[in-house]
Amino acid sequence: TAFTANPARLEAGKSGMLSFTPKIKGNESAPVPLDLVHEKKMHLILVSDDLSWFDHIHPEYSATGSYDIKVLGKGENFTAGRGHNGTRFDVGGKYWAFTDYKPTGGLNQVNKTELNVAGTPAKAVAYTQSKMTTSIDGYSITFDPHGSAIASGAHTHMHIDITEKGKRLTPDKIENYLGAKAHVVMIETTIKEFLHVHPEVVGDEIEMETTFAKPGTYRGWLQFQTDGKVHTADFVLNVEEGKTGHEGHNH
Repeated sequence: TAFTANPARLEAGKSGMLSFTPKIKGNESAPVPLDLVHEKKMHLILVSDDLSWFDHIHPEYSATGSYDIKVLGKGENFTAGRGHNGTRFDVGGKYWAFTDYKPTGGLNQVNKTELNVAGTPAKAVAYTQSKMTTSIDGYSITFDPHGSAIASGAHTHMHIDITEKGKRLTPDKIENYLGAKAHVVMIETTIKEFLHVHPEVVGDEIEMETTFAKPGTYRGWLQFQTDGKVHTADFVLNVEEGKTGHEGHNH
C-alpha cells in the first residue's frame, strides 16, 4: 500500500489528509478493486506507538484511486450525518497505521505504515500486566479463556461476557456494527503483530476464536454497538510462547 500525507509533515492539532493506495507488485499503475468486507472497502486502524491511543475508521475512495481520511485540526468537528470518519492527532510522536482490505479475487491484506507527527508527545504508557476485565460507558466486559493458557500457535477460545448493572447483556441486545456483533483488534506492544477478529454468537453467548502467530503482550480493543453508540473497551492479553508442533488457523 502506497501512503502519502498532506502536508507531508503532519503536526499535532493541525488538519491534513492521509491517503492509502493499494498497489500490485510489478504492476503499480494498475487499479486494484477492493471487495466490501464488513460493509467497508478499507478498514484503517490507527494507534500510537505505545498503543495508549486507538482509532478504527474507514477511508473513502477518491477519483485518483486512493483511499483518503481527513485529519481534523483543533476545534474542527466531524461532518454532520457522516459519523466518525476522520481522525485527529492531539499529540506528536510516532503512530502506526494498519490498512486492512481484500482485493477482488485476492487474499485479505494488512499493511503497516509508520507515521510521525510533529509536536510534543505524551508520556509513554507501558502495558505489561494482563487486563481481562474492563469498563466502558456503564458496561463491564470480561474476557474468559476458560482457565486455559493463551499461547502462540495454539487455538485460543475466549468467552466474552458483557454486563450492565450486573445483568448480562445478551447478543440480541447488541446491534450489528459493520456487519458483526463485535470487532476485536489486538496489537503486540513490541513488534506490532496485528490481529483483527470477529467474535461470533453461539447460542446466547459471545465467543472469540483465533490463533496468535507470535507470543508477547497484546493490547486489544473490543468494539460493540448499543442504541446507535459504538463502545470501545480496551484490554491486555499476555500470550505465552507456545510449544513447538502446535498448528493453528486464524479466524
